[in-house]
Amino acid sequence: MGRNKKKIVILGGGFAGVECSRQLEDQFRDNPEIELVMISEDNFLLFTPMLPQVASGMIETRHIVLPIRTICQKTKFYEGRIKNIDPYGKLVTIWGTGDKRSVSIHYDFLVIALGSETNFFGMADVEKNAYTMKTLNDAVMLRNRVIDMLEQAENETNPILRKSFLNFVVVGGGFAGVETAGELMDLLLDARKHYPTIYKEDLKVVILEALPMILPGFNQDLAEFAKQKMIERGIDIRLRTAVTSFDGNEVTIKKLDENPKNPSDESKIDAIRTKTLVWTAGVTPVNTIKRSLFKTDKGKVIINKYLEVADFPGVFAIGDCALFLDPETNRPFPPTAQIAEAQAKTAAKNLNALITNSEKEKFEYHSKGQMAIIGKRTGIATFLGMNISGFWAWLIWRNVYLSKISTFDKKVRVFLDWTIDLFFDRDISRLKLMKHKTEKEYKVLDEVDDVW
Repeated sequence: MGRNKKKIVILGGGFAGVECSRQLEDQFRDNPEIELVMISEDNFLLFTPMLPQVASGMIETRHIVLPIRTICQKTKFYEGRIKNIDPYGKLVTIWGTGDKRSVSIHYDFLVIALGSETNFFGMADVEKNAYTMKTLNDAVMLRNRVIDMLEQAENETNPILRKSFLNFVVVGGGFAGVETAGELMDLLLDARKHYPTIYKEDLKVVILEALPMILPGFNQDLAEFAKQKMIERGIDIRLRTAVTSFDGNEVTIKKLDENPKNPSDESKIDAIRTKTLVWTAGVTPVNTIKRSLFKTDKGKVIINKYLEVADFPGVFAIGDCALFLDPETNRPFPPTAQIAEAQAKTAAKNLNALITNSEKEKFEYHSKGQMAIIGKRTGIATFLGMNISGFWAWLIWRNVYLSKISTFDKKVRVFLDWTIDLFFDRDISRLKLMKHKTEKEYKVLDEVDDVW
């Protein structure tokens, strides 16, 4: 090992971390004095734009996970959760478990790309009872939940309870919320034919959005088109509506006025009986960032125009965990894969510049467009300066995201899933990924239910 060998450590295996690693592998392909290391909690890159399609059963679960070791073959990989970052000692520590010991890794340069986690805005009951759409496990659990509710409703004779089984509430009208609601309705309508006592009018999907429009940041005409199409399909969209609590049986909501004068007015409080609430209403940086020694604002690491962390040269932060203001709006960029990958490319160039003593470049973002699918082979897109809606936007969405999948075998698998969906109904098997309950445990639950 050369005495001047430099180690670049990348924290996070999401879009930002993986793209940065790939760029650095290309730049330092023939340089034995540069060592690349990545640390991630999972050993795969999750293709999050297709999570709603996993939840609806259109795409098989494993087809949207890309093993990091097959994508970043020249990067040494550690699977683990970050315990601590010491920017003074230039050390990163990984949590130990019962099976493996804690490890500390020294770095010369650091890239922080730890992403974000779901933000419940301090509502503990919502956090406890809601479903989320952030991980592969979330998508599988939501799909199981939807099928479970159909099974329960099919044989339920209490009309109030039955209605709560068939009400599905999605909180958040951004990309994740809209696409989840659209796929959810597709799954329900496809599955309904196998449940003789459940009719189309029994099924209800509700989107709750605190803002006056869905898909904020999108072209207003396209967002309105999406709203009308979803309403036509039976999705109830409630704007300027905030969630205040959810106990697992009923979600309490509050109507927000455009110019609120009396926010405590009880007439604005309402409730929806539901057993299933899907929370997609915001993200927050992970706790590792919040408790770090880096300067943060609302939990995000403050960075300069080169994406470098204040006070720590050679440390970069990119993606959802970094605070970078859009010079046009003076607001933070939205947490999208497109922006994460763009920052990853700039961070890789600037790391190269530091190592080769050349000039760094400022991060400048130019959007390539925006796309969303809203169910039933319908989408909206701003692409190459054009606003497109309907079937063609849906087709563009598919082609663009298929091209983004980095391994050929996964492209083929996803394409085949989409093709099969054209000819066959979705599978309504519910996979119980949990320990099987014994008869004794069922008796205990039954006794509790009788008491209640």
